[in-house]
Amino acid sequence: MRVKNLKEFAALAGVSTATASRALTGTGRVSDETRARIAALAERLGYQPNIIARNLRTQRTNAIGVLVPLGHDALQHLSDPFFSTMTGFLADALADRDYDLMLSRVLPHDDRWLDQYIGRGRVDGIIIIGQSDQRHVIDMVSRRYMPMVVWGAHMPEQHYCAVGSNNVAGGALAAGHLADRGCRRIAFAGPSDSPEFAQRLDGVRQALAGRGLDPPIVLAAHHEPNAAYADLSALFDRLEALPDGIVGGSDVTATAVLRLLAERGHPVPQAVRVVGYDGLPLGEHVTPPLTTVDQQLRHGAELMVTLLLDRIAGVAAPSQRIEPRLIVRASS
Repeated sequence: MRVKNLKEFAALAGVSTATASRALTGTGRVSDETRARIAALAERLGYQPNIIARNLRTQRTNAIGVLVPLGHDALQHLSDPFFSTMTGFLADALADRDYDLMLSRVLPHDDRWLDQYIGRGRVDGIIIIGQSDQRHVIDMVSRRYMPMVVWGAHMPEQHYCAVGSNNVAGGALAAGHLADRGCRRIAFAGPSDSPEFAQRLDGVRQALAGRGLDPPIVLAAHHEPNAAYADLSALFDRLEALPDGIVGGSDVTATAVLRLLAERGHPVPQAVRVVGYDGLPLGEHVTPPLTTVDQQLRHGAELMVTLLLDRIAGVAAPSQRIEPRLIVRASS
């Protein structure tokens, strides 16, 4: 018998169209008995691809949720070069293992956002890109939900599995490079209210203190390019003297710095030396090409996927930290 549409299928199953839809997609509240019965009927009639019935039986979706929580900066979007680069590498690594990627930008309004996402049952595991200001939520959920890996800073006593660069070492690399190039008035540009950026700033402070230099000037700015440019422009107007070296908290922020310096007639690196952080491909294509602390994002994506699949299989894979490396280009 050929079933033409969901309404016909629901009638044959003896349920409402809404119940049939929830059962077939694995979303919403449907009893296990009803879900199994509808899956078996769909398979028998050929109404849906067999993979749907199979997934309902095995409780596997062959999909991984990639979440980007932005509690600290709602101005950021998934088109941000860091997110697009990282999600591209994750998509490649997952596709190589026959998994789909489901990407979501999250603006948390309460502490239930992660539980609610998990409760929908649409994915086999979760990769979270950045803790934002949600570390307490992620840590709490990780104690009862194992198949989850986080990209970001390693924090004291954290429970969740994290992969990320050694941000303190990376910040120190950037500041030490500028100091070795003769810079004595060094600034850090970018946000400092998320763990990754705060650790990078700590690394800058440690490197300067170790060389007997003054603490960095902190140019607090949003990460989103236009907002960063506006923030930095206003801060530059209030500076008594221009820094001779600037560490961008990210490559995106560093490109905003390059744009602002160019517009104000301060040549880079002659007047001001600039270093970014991330190792994004865009750094090679700005003018001048950007010196950057490379987080090895492709390697990080591979690590996250490997650890997540281990955790889906029930193996308590531990956190991994990547040592950053400095890529020197013309901006410094």
